[in-house]
Amino acid sequence: MTKTFNNLLVVDDDEDVLHALRLLLKKHARQVHTEKDPGQIPTLLRNEEYDMVLLDMNFTQDVTSGREGFFWLDKILELDPSAVVVLITAYGDVETAVQAIKEGATDFVLKPWQNEKLIATLSAAKRLRESRREAAKLRSRQRQLSEDLDQPFVEIVGGASASMRRVFETINKVAATDASVLILGENGTGKELIARALHRASKRKDEVFVSVDMAALTESLFESELFGHTKGAFTDAKEDRAGRFEVASGGTLFLDEIGNLSMPLQAKLLTALQRREVIRVGSNKHIPIDVRLVCATNMPVYEMVKDNTFRQDLLYRINTVEIHLPPLRERGDDIPLLVDHFLDQYARKYQRGVNGVSPAALKKLQKYHWPGNVRELQHMIERAMIMTESTILQPEDFFFAGHYTTDDEQNGLVFDTFNLESVEKTVIRKALDKHDGNISQTADELGLTRASLYRRLEKYGL
Repeated sequence: MTKTFNNLLVVDDDEDVLHALRLLLKKHARQVHTEKDPGQIPTLLRNEEYDMVLLDMNFTQDVTSGREGFFWLDKILELDPSAVVVLITAYGDVETAVQAIKEGATDFVLKPWQNEKLIATLSAAKRLRESRREAAKLRSRQRQLSEDLDQPFVEIVGGASASMRRVFETINKVAATDASVLILGENGTGKELIARALHRASKRKDEVFVSVDMAALTESLFESELFGHTKGAFTDAKEDRAGRFEVASGGTLFLDEIGNLSMPLQAKLLTALQRREVIRVGSNKHIPIDVRLVCATNMPVYEMVKDNTFRQDLLYRINTVEIHLPPLRERGDDIPLLVDHFLDQYARKYQRGVNGVSPAALKKLQKYHWPGNVRELQHMIERAMIMTESTILQPEDFFFAGHYTTDDEQNGLVFDTFNLESVEKTVIRKALDKHDGNISQTADELGLTRASLYRRLEKYGL
């Protein structure tokens, strides 16, 4: 027979009552602890955890002028505020019951009791205790979340490197304003994390944060997604729908990969930003919007302005302040912190006993070029965690599709594969590094036109 309760405490100075309750409850509980002396309650509660306490309201030893049960009820709740206490009384009038509930009792039963009703009352009390525990857990999580939100860079692992400290300093300066921010950085560097950090540190932190991947929006869906539409505006428009600008109004709107927009879409976006209003597709009504705009791109927008592939007036509108997010290869000091973070994350996720990285493996990670940046490191740690048979990750646990340098190879190229696309990607990356990201010089070095180089940069996500 499945036991409904784990551990019950019954306190009553009547031996017959204790004996009857013990016989009844042992069928439903794993343990039934009975006690005649209420003075033992503090000791019992300090040494045991009870699902609930059944407490007599009237003891023969009058220590509190007719309020014996209430006195011990207060004592129980003082020791354990989450305790569930069911009172037993022979004087169960409404006034007494109401007063007991007001002072913290969960319920009460009358002597003589009906067995079925008593068990039902205790079962309801048990469910209440479980709900209280769950609520306490949720409150604890909420407090932790609030504490995390009070730390503006809680999701951004790193900060040991000078380049990331400069990023944090910029966030601290600009976050409290409504200035538009443009985040520039390679794929996988964590641009959205920076955008969220800006939002959490802003005056709009209690409002919504809306993220839009501009690269995923087609020409036909652009206006509907950003500005909204009315019912019947097009074939699939079965109801009115607010766009992302409306949804984000009052909060922060994050437009990721803004460099991927075509010139016509850039013009539409600029109009909305300049007028601070949108018009839903299928409507003529102007809807005012109030958003804090944060944009991001891995594209060379200044070079694109020169090539007339990105509007200069839009660039001025979105980059009141720029944040340049460094690639992982320029954040060598942050790699050990990131490794520890991802090790802990995936050890818990996969319940593996991996608890570290050997010095040789860490050295290998620090010498790698990391074309995929933090995202690539994260995936590599996850793969190693799954595949390893050791408790300490070793160099052989990490496989690099690109290259990493040894002490004798600092100035050369090393290929782990002769796949032509992989080789081309590595060569382009090396040339970009050599010329500090200058597109014209890199194109000349590679013997390509600027347009051809741009196509390859987009293809390889560089």
